[in-house]
Amino acid sequence: MATTNWFGFEAEEFTFENHAATVVFPREGTSCGRLMVKTEYRDAFPEALEIPLLERGFHLCFLQNDNRWGDSPDLDRKARFVRFVAEKYHLSPACVPVGMSCGGLIAIKFAAKYPELVSCLYLDAPVVNYMSCPCGFGKGVALGDGSGIPEILEALKLPDLGHLMAYRDMPLDNLPALLNAKIPMVMVAGDADQTVPYDENGVFVTKAYQNAGLPFLEFIKPGCDHHPHGMADPRDVVAFILAH
Repeated sequence: MATTNWFGFEAEEFTFENHAATVVFPREGTSCGRLMVKTEYRDAFPEALEIPLLERGFHLCFLQNDNRWGDSPDLDRKARFVRFVAEKYHLSPACVPVGMSCGGLIAIKFAAKYPELVSCLYLDAPVVNYMSCPCGFGKGVALGDGSGIPEILEALKLPDLGHLMAYRDMPLDNLPALLNAKIPMVMVAGDADQTVPYDENGVFVTKAYQNAGLPFLEFIKPGCDHHPHGMADPRDVVAFILAH
């Protein structure tokens, strides 16, 4: 185990079940006993949520995935990791998944499979519909100029695109489980996103939550593409998460 610095916060880096793991600590004496887990892209856009919540006493953890498409072994390992971190550092195991882009799809599928480990969800330009991303069949551009398709086929152990089109464990298919568990959610997205178009992805989350009348806060950024993630001022996002 190595002690490191993560954007000005003390962190520990170690191996958990043969996967790289990180736990980042709030300032000494400020812990509120709560945990957030970055589901993918550990160091991307930490100012969007991780740093503001660390400043408010949250711990942050990250576990390297085998892939970014939310397969069961990764989700199950992440659940064991969250329980391990919560027990070791005396935190609540009901965490806040922080899911950006493909991390958003992992957050949705994690929360659907392990709702007891989730108190509130933060999604940012989340992949919800695989036909949109990585395939690019709609308004967006195929991920990696098409390289995302063989990547997801390999990750999900599907033989061809036809099987992916018939796949019924997309994040979209997991939304009913989030509604049944009544998990509060805040979502941020850009209305000019060409990688993960909002009206082919995030809009399904919005409609599901609004129709169900569940706690839901949404921020649509005018003219914003896939990047940057987060809000210029994250205070309203933070307030929603702290309230739920």
